[in-house]
Amino acid sequence: MLKIAYHPIYTHPLPEGHRFPMIKYELLPKQLMHEGTCIEDNFFTPDIPDPMLILEVHTQEYYENLLELSLDPKAARKIGFPLSKALVDREVIIADGTIKASDYALKHGIAMNIAGGTHHAYTNRGEAFCLLNDQAIGARYLLQKELVSNILIVDLDVHQGNGTAEIFEDDNAVFTFSMHGANNYPFKKEKSDLDIELPNQTSDQEYLKILKNILPKLIEDRQPDFIYYLCGVDILSTDKLGTLGCTITGCKERDRFVLQSCKDLDIPIMCSMGGGYSPDIKTIVEAHANTFRLAQDIFF
Repeated sequence: MLKIAYHPIYTHPLPEGHRFPMIKYELLPKQLMHEGTCIEDNFFTPDIPDPMLILEVHTQEYYENLLELSLDPKAARKIGFPLSKALVDREVIIADGTIKASDYALKHGIAMNIAGGTHHAYTNRGEAFCLLNDQAIGARYLLQKELVSNILIVDLDVHQGNGTAEIFEDDNAVFTFSMHGANNYPFKKEKSDLDIELPNQTSDQEYLKILKNILPKLIEDRQPDFIYYLCGVDILSTDKLGTLGCTITGCKERDRFVLQSCKDLDIPIMCSMGGGYSPDIKTIVEAHANTFRLAQDIFF
């Protein structure tokens, strides 16, 4: 059975001015159940994880400053949200969703988090709406428990996974691959193990050609026994924070290719949703919902 992390806290602690497009976290489960793609049993509720799992990735000083709401004002501004206990709890619970989904993926081949993809969080700081790096925390959990030994992170959000790149820059057990808009935030990028920078208005055809050329070779070379997939839908041409020219059809084919590749090669995959900032919430929900529909069709 497909297992999906969801918690009401994913939406509600956010300040009113930031609620859109985060309302997608509330609408997605409703849409998936309304159309029959999922039932209530598909969803599980994450909680507060063991703090030691977070400290495998983030420094104790940074994590304590988050919990105590005592970040330096300049550092707090880089996060983009007003810092609050509810916001910190939200990020901690998102991380737990990814940790638990990682276990489910090992059992069922795939699992998902309605939220997550907080790839701009570094070991010692947060930025761009990301406080804690959920997939990095999940990866270190799997490695620490010796459940896997070789992880590939496939980050196809329109923004480079700069925090993820920094976290794993000296970790040979995790290979970081980020394919993103060349002219998107962050404007000073980190160095992933493999970065593919795409020009403005890259079309479906060109995007998919590059991905389908690179990913199979990368998997063959790295032989990962687990994949984290950050499947942001901000590659759409309609996205307010993106620079690429992809359509919903192209975005769906991207997801189909990644998920089918993992299924065919029997590699467990854990998906975090990442970004999506089109002006019409229906566009965002539809693009994300496609990922869940494909997961059901391909794996179950």
